[in-house]
Amino acid sequence: MTKRINKILTVLVILSCFSFSCTDDFEEVNINPNLIEKISPGTLLNPIVYEVSSFNATRSNAFTFDLMQVSVPFPSASGGVHRYDIGQTAGNSTWNTYYRWLANIKEMQAAAVAAEDPNYEAIALTLNAWVYSLLTDSFGDVPMEEASRGDEKIFYPAFNTQQEIYTKILADLERANTLYNTSRGMVFGTDILYGNNVSNWQRFTNSLRLRLLLRVSNKSEMNAVTHMAEIINNPGANPVFTSNEQAAILKITGIPPLVSPWGRAVDFRTGRAASSFFIDHLNALNDPRRPKFFGEATSTDGKTKLGYKGIPSGFDSNSAQFGFSPSSPNIALVTAPMITVLMSYAEVEFIKAELAQKGIAGADAQAHYEKGVKAAIAQWGAEVPADYFENPAAAYDGSLERIMLQKYLALYFTDYQQWFEYRRTGLPVLPKTEAMMNNQEMPVRFRYPANVQQMNSENYKKAVERMGGDDINTKVWWEK
Repeated sequence: MTKRINKILTVLVILSCFSFSCTDDFEEVNINPNLIEKISPGTLLNPIVYEVSSFNATRSNAFTFDLMQVSVPFPSASGGVHRYDIGQTAGNSTWNTYYRWLANIKEMQAAAVAAEDPNYEAIALTLNAWVYSLLTDSFGDVPMEEASRGDEKIFYPAFNTQQEIYTKILADLERANTLYNTSRGMVFGTDILYGNNVSNWQRFTNSLRLRLLLRVSNKSEMNAVTHMAEIINNPGANPVFTSNEQAAILKITGIPPLVSPWGRAVDFRTGRAASSFFIDHLNALNDPRRPKFFGEATSTDGKTKLGYKGIPSGFDSNSAQFGFSPSSPNIALVTAPMITVLMSYAEVEFIKAELAQKGIAGADAQAHYEKGVKAAIAQWGAEVPADYFENPAAAYDGSLERIMLQKYLALYFTDYQQWFEYRRTGLPVLPKTEAMMNNQEMPVRFRYPANVQQMNSENYKKAVERMGGDDINTKVWWEK
């Protein structure tokens, strides 16, 4: 009887909480000691880095490789990204994934501010700039100032212009650089990217700032040239990557939770072939990355190896049979232990090479070019031949075309960067085929997701009118 009375009393107490709300005293007495009242910035850091970089790796394979003629689906009877057939939903996962993790980055920054930890705040600002740059370069104008504010009952955020977004994230990166305190360290756990090396986080911040300044360098109002020169000419105050060991490259061990983004590594190779454009350039360079990236082509019976040989991106569906089995991607690239690239050291050297070639900053474009090439090769565990630059195809010839070709090769597996850099420079010059759609013109953005058009229609319409349309050929602000 006593047990039955106790059960009844318990039920009555619970019901009274729902009907009348429990008193403050009751809540204090019944606090669960196992619950964390405040989340630390370190708790959020590792999932953000792993999930976003993993998503970016899969998008490199599914979108950038096809669009930028690195590898292509094979066989492929019709349509497809490599034929510039970009559907309405092509950017949906990009929009949804980036906004999901931007909300977490916002929470991380708030936690860092609450903890009065400048290093984690600087890292949060850097991650926010990184993801927002990927988002706006993919779509153009996007919500930023009012994004991720559902707790404030802002469910239909206004879109910020790309100029506003770039102005904000570049200012955030500049501020982040001043926040780092290398003597303080990182006290909320061990980060998976740098193992709590604050100096390398600061280098990532400034290297990313260089990338984004270069992207908007044709916009005089951004004063990008002056800012880039300041970074390069004062490395003590603005340290950037100077080696592969400092680069923002995540090592995925295969030990949970650091597992390959590919549930089945074989899916990376199945139904895929190397593009002749990409692999022919590697062949001309006699480049040691070839076996790291691809297997050798074979005769149709599989008995004879034919070297590294690809097929044209956007090939005519009637010529799907080429008389050989083309090189296919190396499954080792997506089998742990493996890497995902946030930003490489090689990219920094190619930025410096371009700035020197244009007379903006620095004087030795060739030295930076060669450092970039060597870093890009070493990044994938290959050795640079002693005579590599004696090859006329590899030697620096003073042109931006030569720099951008090697940068294109170096940006392999780096999210959408090959696509963004092509849109900025038009380099390297990609071949076209009659089978390509969209008037054989490179698409320059994703369309906004249908649910954004429907659920946030008023702000969507304002953004589209301002941009000049919601089309894959509508150039974003820095391209105009």
